[in-house]
Amino acid sequence: MSDYLFRRLFLAALLVLPLLTACSSAQYAVMEKFGIHKREILVDRVEDARDSQEEAKQQFASALEEFSAVLNFQGGTLEEKYTQLNTELEASEEHARDVSKRIDEVEDVAEALFDEWEDELKLYSSDSLRRSSAEKLEQTRNRYQNLMKAMRRAEARIEPVLTPLRDQVLYLKHNLNAQAIASLQSELGRVEGDVSSLIREMEAAIREADAFIVSLEK
Repeated sequence: MSDYLFRRLFLAALLVLPLLTACSSAQYAVMEKFGIHKREILVDRVEDARDSQEEAKQQFASALEEFSAVLNFQGGTLEEKYTQLNTELEASEEHARDVSKRIDEVEDVAEALFDEWEDELKLYSSDSLRRSSAEKLEQTRNRYQNLMKAMRRAEARIEPVLTPLRDQVLYLKHNLNAQAIASLQSELGRVEGDVSSLIREMEAAIREADAFIVSLEK
Protein backbone atom coordinates (compact mmCIF):
# COMPACT_ATOMS: atom_id res chain seq x y z
CA MET A 1 0.00 0.00 0.00
CA SER A 2 1.41 3.42 -0.95
CA ASP A 3 2.05 6.05 1.71
CA TYR A 4 -0.54 8.31 0.08
CA LEU A 5 -3.23 5.64 0.12
CA PHE A 6 -2.41 4.76 3.72
CA ARG A 7 -2.78 8.38 4.76
CA ARG A 8 -6.09 8.75 2.95
CA LEU A 9 -7.46 5.59 4.55
CA PHE A 10 -6.21 6.67 7.92
CA LEU A 11 -7.83 10.06 7.48
CA ALA A 12 -11.16 8.50 6.53
CA ALA A 13 -11.05 6.15 9.53
CA LEU A 14 -10.06 8.84 11.96
CA LEU A 15 -12.82 11.19 10.91
CA VAL A 16 -15.47 8.74 12.04
CA LEU A 17 -14.07 8.12 15.49
CA PRO A 18 -16.66 9.71 17.79
CA LEU A 19 -14.29 10.31 20.69
CA LEU A 20 -11.87 12.35 18.61
CA THR A 21 -14.61 14.03 16.66
CA ALA A 22 -15.95 15.36 19.95
CA CYS A 23 -12.66 17.19 20.50
CA SER A 24 -11.39 18.80 17.33
CA SER A 25 -8.07 19.95 18.71
CA ALA A 26 -7.22 16.41 19.84
CA GLN A 27 -8.29 15.06 16.46
CA TYR A 28 -6.07 17.48 14.56
CA ALA A 29 -3.12 16.86 16.87
CA VAL A 30 -3.27 13.12 16.30
CA MET A 31 -3.62 13.53 12.55
CA GLU A 32 -0.64 15.86 12.38
CA LYS A 33 1.48 13.19 14.06
CA PHE A 34 0.74 11.07 11.00
CA GLY A 35 1.69 13.88 8.65
CA ILE A 36 -1.87 14.98 7.86
CA HIS A 37 -2.04 18.73 8.38
CA LYS A 38 -4.97 21.10 8.74
CA ARG A 39 -4.64 22.41 5.18
CA GLU A 40 -5.04 18.88 3.81
CA ILE A 41 -7.97 18.21 6.15
CA LEU A 42 -9.58 21.46 5.00
CA VAL A 43 -9.30 20.45 1.34
CA ASP A 44 -10.87 17.05 2.13
CA ARG A 45 -13.74 18.65 4.05
CA VAL A 46 -14.45 21.26 1.40
CA GLU A 47 -14.59 18.45 -1.15
CA ASP A 48 -16.99 16.54 1.12
CA ALA A 49 -19.18 19.63 1.59
CA ARG A 50 -19.19 20.25 -2.15
CA ASP A 51 -20.17 16.64 -2.87
CA SER A 52 -22.87 16.77 -0.20
CA GLN A 53 -24.40 19.83 -1.83
CA GLU A 54 -24.28 18.18 -5.24
CA GLU A 55 -26.11 15.13 -3.87
CA ALA A 56 -28.63 17.34 -2.05
CA LYS A 57 -29.26 19.31 -5.25
CA GLN A 58 -30.10 16.10 -7.08
CA GLN A 59 -32.28 14.88 -4.22
CA PHE A 60 -34.37 18.06 -4.08
CA ALA A 61 -34.84 17.94 -7.84
CA SER A 62 -36.07 14.36 -7.40
CA ALA A 63 -38.44 15.44 -4.60
CA LEU A 64 -39.89 18.16 -6.83
CA GLU A 65 -40.39 15.63 -9.62
CA GLU A 66 -42.24 13.31 -7.24
CA PHE A 67 -44.39 16.14 -5.89
CA SER A 68 -45.34 17.09 -9.45
CA ALA A 69 -46.18 13.44 -10.17
CA VAL A 70 -48.48 13.32 -7.15
CA LEU A 71 -50.30 16.48 -8.21
CA ASN A 72 -50.71 15.07 -11.72
CA PHE A 73 -52.08 11.81 -10.38
CA GLN A 74 -53.21 9.65 -13.28
CA GLY A 75 -53.31 6.11 -11.95
CA GLY A 76 -52.20 3.66 -9.30
CA THR A 77 -53.18 4.20 -5.69
CA LEU A 78 -53.00 7.38 -3.68
CA GLU A 79 -51.39 5.41 -0.85
CA GLU A 80 -48.49 4.56 -3.15
CA LYS A 81 -48.11 8.20 -4.18
CA TYR A 82 -48.11 9.33 -0.56
CA THR A 83 -45.48 6.71 0.32
CA GLN A 84 -43.25 7.78 -2.56
CA LEU A 85 -43.52 11.45 -1.66
CA ASN A 86 -42.85 10.72 2.01
CA THR A 87 -39.76 8.74 1.03
CA GLU A 88 -38.51 11.70 -0.99
CA LEU A 89 -39.15 14.04 1.94
CA GLU A 90 -37.22 11.83 4.36
CA ALA A 91 -34.31 11.54 1.93
CA SER A 92 -34.31 15.32 1.45
CA GLU A 93 -34.23 15.91 5.21
CA GLU A 94 -31.33 13.49 5.56
CA HIS A 95 -29.39 15.31 2.84
CA ALA A 96 -30.18 18.64 4.48
CA ARG A 97 -28.69 17.44 7.76
CA ASP A 98 -25.60 16.18 5.97
CA VAL A 99 -25.10 19.50 4.17
CA SER A 100 -25.21 21.40 7.46
CA LYS A 101 -22.88 18.92 9.13
CA ARG A 102 -20.32 19.13 6.32
CA ILE A 103 -20.36 22.94 6.33
CA ASP A 104 -19.84 22.99 10.10
CA GLU A 105 -16.88 20.64 9.69
CA VAL A 106 -15.31 22.93 7.10
CA GLU A 107 -15.77 25.88 9.41
CA ASP A 108 -14.22 24.05 12.36
CA VAL A 109 -10.97 23.05 10.65
CA ALA A 110 -10.67 26.37 8.76
CA GLU A 111 -10.80 28.37 11.97
CA ALA A 112 -8.21 26.06 13.54
CA LEU A 113 -5.96 26.46 10.49
CA PHE A 114 -6.22 30.26 10.49
CA ASP A 115 -5.52 30.46 14.25
CA GLU A 116 -2.44 28.29 13.81
CA TRP A 117 -1.27 30.27 10.79
CA GLU A 118 -1.71 33.56 12.67
CA ASP A 119 0.29 32.28 15.66
CA GLU A 120 3.10 30.98 13.46
CA LEU A 121 3.62 34.39 11.85
CA LYS A 122 5.36 35.37 15.09
CA LEU A 123 7.96 32.64 14.59
CA TYR A 124 9.56 34.16 11.48
CA SER A 125 12.92 35.85 11.83
CA SER A 126 12.63 37.12 8.24
CA ASP A 127 10.35 40.16 7.88
CA SER A 128 9.88 39.56 4.15
CA LEU A 129 8.80 35.95 4.65
CA ARG A 130 6.48 36.99 7.47
CA ARG A 131 4.85 39.61 5.25
CA SER A 132 4.51 37.15 2.40
CA SER A 133 2.91 34.55 4.65
CA ALA A 134 0.60 37.15 6.19
CA GLU A 135 -0.55 38.23 2.72
CA LYS A 136 -1.21 34.61 1.77
CA LEU A 137 -3.17 34.14 4.98
CA GLU A 138 -5.32 37.18 4.23
CA GLN A 139 -5.97 36.03 0.66
CA THR A 140 -6.90 32.53 1.82
CA ARG A 141 -9.15 33.87 4.56
CA ASN A 142 -10.96 36.14 2.11
CA ARG A 143 -11.54 33.26 -0.32
CA TYR A 144 -12.71 31.12 2.57
CA GLN A 145 -15.21 33.80 3.66
CA ASN A 146 -16.62 33.89 0.13
CA LEU A 147 -16.94 30.11 0.22
CA MET A 148 -18.73 30.09 3.57
CA LYS A 149 -21.14 32.83 2.48
CA ALA A 150 -22.06 30.80 -0.60
CA MET A 151 -22.47 27.59 1.36
CA ARG A 152 -24.53 29.22 4.11
CA ARG A 153 -26.76 30.94 1.52
CA ALA A 154 -27.45 27.57 -0.06
CA GLU A 155 -28.06 26.02 3.35
CA ALA A 156 -30.55 28.78 4.20
CA ARG A 157 -32.56 27.94 1.06
CA ILE A 158 -33.16 24.38 2.21
CA GLU A 159 -35.74 24.98 4.92
CA PRO A 160 -38.08 27.03 2.66
CA VAL A 161 -38.20 23.95 0.42
CA LEU A 162 -38.68 21.43 3.21
CA THR A 163 -41.40 23.33 5.07
CA PRO A 164 -44.12 23.15 2.39
CA LEU A 165 -43.13 19.58 1.52
CA ARG A 166 -43.61 18.56 5.16
CA ASP A 167 -47.00 20.26 5.23
CA GLN A 168 -48.11 18.60 2.03
CA VAL A 169 -46.96 15.14 3.04
CA LEU A 170 -48.72 15.51 6.40
CA TYR A 171 -51.89 16.73 4.70
CA LEU A 172 -51.91 13.84 2.26
CA LYS A 173 -51.34 11.35 5.06
CA HIS A 174 -54.82 12.07 6.39
CA ASN A 175 -56.53 13.07 3.15
CA LEU A 176 -55.80 10.44 0.54
CA ASN A 177 -58.34 11.49 -2.04
CA ALA A 178 -58.49 13.29 -5.36
CA GLN A 179 -59.95 16.42 -3.76
CA ALA A 180 -56.95 16.71 -1.45
CA ILE A 181 -54.59 16.36 -4.41
CA ALA A 182 -56.44 19.12 -6.25
CA SER A 183 -56.24 21.44 -3.24
CA LEU A 184 -52.44 21.25 -3.34
CA GLN A 185 -52.16 22.28 -6.99
CA SER A 186 -51.67 25.91 -6.03
CA GLU A 187 -48.52 24.96 -4.09
CA LEU A 188 -46.68 23.59 -7.11
CA GLY A 189 -45.47 26.95 -8.42
CA ARG A 190 -44.15 27.95 -5.01
CA VAL A 191 -42.28 24.69 -4.54
CA GLU A 192 -40.83 24.87 -8.04
CA GLY A 193 -39.58 28.40 -7.39
CA ASP A 194 -38.04 27.46 -4.05
CA VAL A 195 -36.31 24.40 -5.47
CA SER A 196 -34.98 26.41 -8.42
CA SER A 197 -33.55 29.03 -6.04
CA LEU A 198 -32.00 26.31 -3.90
CA ILE A 199 -30.38 24.64 -6.90
CA ARG A 200 -28.93 27.95 -8.11
CA GLU A 201 -27.44 28.70 -4.69
CA MET A 202 -26.02 25.19 -4.40
CA GLU A 203 -24.44 25.41 -7.84
CA ALA A 204 -22.87 28.74 -6.83
CA ALA A 205 -21.53 27.16 -3.62
CA ILE A 206 -20.14 24.22 -5.58
CA ARG A 207 -18.29 26.61 -7.90
CA GLU A 208 -16.87 28.49 -4.91
CA ALA A 209 -15.74 25.20 -3.37
CA ASP A 210 -13.94 24.19 -6.56
CA ALA A 211 -12.22 27.58 -6.78
CA PHE A 212 -11.20 27.46 -3.12
CA ILE A 213 -9.71 23.98 -3.50
CA VAL A 214 -7.68 25.11 -6.52
CA SER A 215 -6.37 28.11 -4.58
CA LEU A 216 -5.23 25.95 -1.66
CA GLU A 217 -3.44 23.51 -3.92
CA LYS A 218 -1.39 26.18 -5.76
